[in-house]
Amino acid sequence: MNFRFASFLSLCLFACAPTSLLAQASDSIIISRIFTYCLEQGQSYERLRYLSESIGNRLSGSENADKAVRWAHQTMESDSFGKCYLQDVMVPHWVRNDKELLSMQVKGKKTALNIFSLGGSIATPKGGITAGVVEVKSFEDLEKLGRKNIEGKIVFYNTPMKQRFYHTFEAYGDAGKYRWAGAQNAAKYGAVASITRSMTLALDDNPHTGGMGYADGITKIPGCAISTMGAEKLSRELASNPDLKLTLEMNCETKPDKLSHNVIAEIRGSEFPDEIVVVSGHLDSWDKGHGAHDDGAGCVQSMELLNVFRDLDIKPKRTIRVVLFMNEENGLRGGKKYAEEAKAKGEKHIAAIESDAGGFTPAGFSSTCVDESKRVYFRQWKHLFEPYAIYQWDDDGGGADIGPLKDQGTLLIGLRPDSQRYFDYHHTDIDTFDKVNRRELHLGAAAIVSLTWLLSEYGVGAASSATD
Repeated sequence: MNFRFASFLSLCLFACAPTSLLAQASDSIIISRIFTYCLEQGQSYERLRYLSESIGNRLSGSENADKAVRWAHQTMESDSFGKCYLQDVMVPHWVRNDKELLSMQVKGKKTALNIFSLGGSIATPKGGITAGVVEVKSFEDLEKLGRKNIEGKIVFYNTPMKQRFYHTFEAYGDAGKYRWAGAQNAAKYGAVASITRSMTLALDDNPHTGGMGYADGITKIPGCAISTMGAEKLSRELASNPDLKLTLEMNCETKPDKLSHNVIAEIRGSEFPDEIVVVSGHLDSWDKGHGAHDDGAGCVQSMELLNVFRDLDIKPKRTIRVVLFMNEENGLRGGKKYAEEAKAKGEKHIAAIESDAGGFTPAGFSSTCVDESKRVYFRQWKHLFEPYAIYQWDDDGGGADIGPLKDQGTLLIGLRPDSQRYFDYHHTDIDTFDKVNRRELHLGAAAIVSLTWLLSEYGVGAASSATD
């Protein structure tokens, strides 16, 4: 058989191949083009540089959050070949202010320990609180100690994130209750303040902030997070000196709610415009570092879709919305508002993707849906991502901001990067632009854009109105 005839025969066989095989080949080619574009021409990294270094951290209600909204709106409006608009949302306005001091008296000498106030905490009384301290590992320890051993003291939750979890978000979820509910539980027994060990797997002197909550009918007491090295030091001192005194001073405050916005860019679908696919991140961050990994990375990765679709001339069959949510960190008001308005308008969101786990190398996608058949359909695309070492498709989960869409039957999907280093930086002063690798960030953007394209092209199976 000569070469020309063999080539001709191969072409004939390919042309006669089943439609599904032809579609898969075409899908692979388009995904390859998307990855090539993002790696060679992507703008995510430089946009993250601007968001991080020219605007900075962006806590809800802050001037920087307002600047970020204006920047994102202007940037997506210039990129978009659809419409771009702002969605009003009232957000909490908590302010850290300038005093965050914790010290212990050791042999007549004050030793400072690194802390951050927890988001939403009240301040200490003027002049601070000086009191004894009781160390606990769990809420059960509080119950065992009882009011007689806790009243008038500061409760110190020395509960490390567990190293045994390979998936670090499991370790984070396991320990999270002590940050969120530590103060309210300690207050039940008459404690005057609470200190929580920072939620990180690293042993360093960087405290990690984060949200805390109060409960109706329970006295509000101040809450802060101590660095892991500080927690170790405090624990050692308590072991040798149970009567140790701590002095805590914080002057944070909660101001009236403030108007902010979700930023939305929309590309209308060419065939099924009433079916909507969301790709998203959250524009707000804590007021420490740059908020580069959390969640500047997710925002710029989502914004990249507009450039890719425009420059590669991709026309989605279904409507795509890039949504940059406001107030994920201390209230989830943006996600709730978006879902509320979507429901009121009767919109059909078939799928929503969120990137909110850092700008590290993408390892896979998690998903959740009230209709399991949609998850099964979504997983059929796993093989298309394996050439890019994106293998993990079976984990449960989506994203906090898109979570309120679940009750509407939406398939919720979360980008899952390699998370081993994420909690080294999470909610700290060191979550800065220089901690993000350009190539890893752009690989994540390519993964998100590719999956969004597949969803816009094929929907979520029988649940979609289309018969692609």
